Amino acid sequence: MKSAVETLNPTRVRLTVEVPFEELKESLDAAYKKINQQVTVKGFRKGKIPARVIDQRFGRGAVLEEAVNDALPKFYTEAVNEAELNVLGQPEVDITELKDNETLNFTAEVDIRPAIEIPDYSGIEVEVDAVEVSDEDVEKAVEELRERFASTSPVERAAVDGDVVTIDLEAKVDGEVLEDGVASGVSYTIGSGELLEGIDEAVTGLEAGGEATFTSELKGGSATGKESEVTVKVTQVAARELPALDDDFAQLASEFDTLDEVKADSRKRLENMKQYDQATQAQERVLEKLLELVEVPVPEKLLADEIETRKHNLVNHQLGQMGLDLEKYLEIQGKTEEEFDAETKEQAEKGIKTQFVLDELVNKEKLNVNQEELTEHLMRRAQSSGMSPDQFAQAVVEGGQVPMLVGEVARGKALAVVVEAASVKDTNGEVVDLDDEDETAAADGEQTEASDSVEEKAEKTEA
Repeated sequence: MKSAVETLNPTRVRLTVEVPFEELKESLDAAYKKINQQVTVKGFRKGKIPARVIDQRFGRGAVLEEAVNDALPKFYTEAVNEAELNVLGQPEVDITELKDNETLNFTAEVDIRPAIEIPDYSGIEVEVDAVEVSDEDVEKAVEELRERFASTSPVERAAVDGDVVTIDLEAKVDGEVLEDGVASGVSYTIGSGELLEGIDEAVTGLEAGGEATFTSELKGGSATGKESEVTVKVTQVAARELPALDDDFAQLASEFDTLDEVKADSRKRLENMKQYDQATQAQERVLEKLLELVEVPVPEKLLADEIETRKHNLVNHQLGQMGLDLEKYLEIQGKTEEEFDAETKEQAEKGIKTQFVLDELVNKEKLNVNQEELTEHLMRRAQSSGMSPDQFAQAVVEGGQVPMLVGEVARGKALAVVVEAASVKDTNGEVVDLDDEDETAAADGEQTEASDSVEEKAEKTEA
């Protein structure tokens, strides 16, 4: 077999392959054997039909077609390995010449990972938000904790903001009560914004037994997005009572003995959260700077597939779970379809470039992933998916996604290397010291978003 490579552009090549006919012998034998098992010829036992009889009865062309279909993947793979190509996706194959007992010639066009030159990234400088926790932040956190331990008691007066009302609801569209538009005994805190728009105004001022009607757009159910006439009846008004902010509250709401200890713990928790946010911000901004330094051509088909994947996931999974379609989502976001398409393309392109660059960094820095790192990453992914580690691990193995997880960890380590080499200062001019744990955790989200399509295409090709 002889092969040659023609570069069509930085992300696509054409392989030209010439196969001497004798190299098709194994596939021809397999073709005759397969046809033998599928057909019956009078006078011959099944599986014992001579090749010349098969040629006479069914045509030599049918045998050649079967043999070529069997042999092409093997010869294509040999040509790819010989040229040391890093291919993406399936090739477009064209048989240019097939002469019985002489030769098989074919071409294969396929996308490849572009060659990327990683420049010196040690000079990258970024600024991130300072970690500052104010007294007001602490007071707000303690107040939120206090809200969780609020109690309610029925009152005989009109409902006001902050009260908890028990209500019955009935929704009509075009004068007809919806089958799923009736609910009884619903508990609702006035001002929480957790139910329909307009309900706060409707129930405020009503006493137990009072009712009101208002118009609102339904957020879920069979008539999602439609204007509905909603009747609400208040069956009970209850006032919320907050516990006093004292040491007794501290002992009720936490493992601490004093309110001062609760406040100190809240401050520490807020600082940890802001440090994590700071690490994430550093990752994102360093990555932005790195991508600005590198020229990364993106395969057109890969980009188109990634855009389609993102749209599909948004419409069929995220929006579907919320009972929305794309049109309604764009209306809520205040975007045109053209703006949405442009944003999706930009995000998809950035995701692909990110993965290409980080994968190249993994190779350049010779980064490896050990079992402990993979296990830690799996635990984090399981937690974010709402699955137990065992369930998530089983799903990963059964789906053949272990290489994808290994790639995610490796790219996280690559990004951490760049961040470590960069100059990161906060808005106060102070140098920010990011430990490895923060870097790894922050990297997970960034590079997971990068684009599974590249990984998936590579895996399909290897398979």
